Amino acid sequence: MKLFVGLGNPGSEYAGNRHNVGFMAVDEIASAHGFGPWKRKFQGLAADGEIGGRKVLLLKPTTYMNESGRSVGEAARFLKIPEADIVVFYDEIDLAPGKLKVKTGGGNAGHNGLRSISAHLDNDYVRVRIGVGHPGTKEFVARWVLSDFAKADQEWLAPLLAAIAAAAPRLVRDDQSRFLTDVAKALGEEADPRKSKARGDAGSDTAKDAPAAPKKPRAHPAGERAGKSANALAENLKKWLAGRKPDA
Repeated sequence: MKLFVGLGNPGSEYAGNRHNVGFMAVDEIASAHGFGPWKRKFQGLAADGEIGGRKVLLLKPTTYMNESGRSVGEAARFLKIPEADIVVFYDEIDLAPGKLKVKTGGGNAGHNGLRSISAHLDNDYVRVRIGVGHPGTKEFVARWVLSDFAKADQEWLAPLLAAIAAAAPRLVRDDQSRFLTDVAKALGEEADPRKSKARGDAGSDTAKDAPAAPKKPRAHPAGERAGKSANALAENLKKWLAGRKPDA
């Protein structure tokens, strides 16, 4: 079984916040893949279903963001789900709005939801980082993430969430690279398959441009003449030292 966790805060007053984009992602997955109704379970809201022929539990902790680990830890222990099978969707201020990256483990970058999860589990779960942008200064971060997405954000947010839901079977199969590729295709961003696989540089964790083969430098004519003269002088010196007459 896979455990897909969306991070956010409970309550209608937070529903449209940037901090709740994790909730939005698992809601879209539930809708796209026909999951059952949400039920109160594991200190959160849970929905059961299948994606790509494998059982998946969707979980939205209702403990508030800072205590998300209580809910995730309880579900993981009860269902005996290893960390490698836990996927967490959350807002990432260090990515521009609409950019997407996936990684396993790593630092929590000051995200209180991740910090709480790592305190209740180890750190090696999968993270789907959904860019919401940065307000510019640290002092405004809390206000920024606890504010609603702007109307203009819907132009990229709705298509991105739909693409994430459609590509979810790749995450079930632990194919993070193709997950990013499928999202990129859905967003019409596959202009160069060697480049990033999702919005902006979203695929840079899994794909890089192949380095160009180095070109053989062309010798300058003057350099060639100088090289020949130096070689001739060296040869003449050898002959002189050996008692032979140098070439003219």
